[in-house]
Amino acid sequence: MNIWADDVPAAAAWYAEVLGVASYFSRPGPDGRPAYVEFRVGDHQAELGIIDRAWAPPGTPVAPGGAVTHWHVDDLEGTLARLLALGATPHLPLTPRGAGFVTASVVDPFGNILGIMTNPHYLEMLGRS
Repeated sequence: MNIWADDVPAAAAWYAEVLGVASYFSRPGPDGRPAYVEFRVGDHQAELGIIDRAWAPPGTPVAPGGAVTHWHVDDLEGTLARLLALGATPHLPLTPRGAGFVTASVVDPFGNILGIMTNPHYLEMLGRS
């Protein structure tokens, strides 16, 4: 998953705090500041990239919107509270979806929607259901 940020170092620091890990890769832009950073996240080491918004294709919206990627978290309510305490703003409250699926989403301080969820299928795949 890739997201945009006007201030990549600030976004990298925020996501490092949220994820509890530092980015493992950084590529500088023409000014020497990071223009791209990448994290490995979760049980399957999924990649989260933060890209300088200056590199976004023309016409890319600045306002939050579009697709929402949801990550399974073990403590949905606690994770939502922590994201809000770290400066995210509410987007969609805790919403039961049926069959044990519950979602929520926030807007990070950089304008990206971040979805979190309880995902029984994911836990089943990990053998933790």
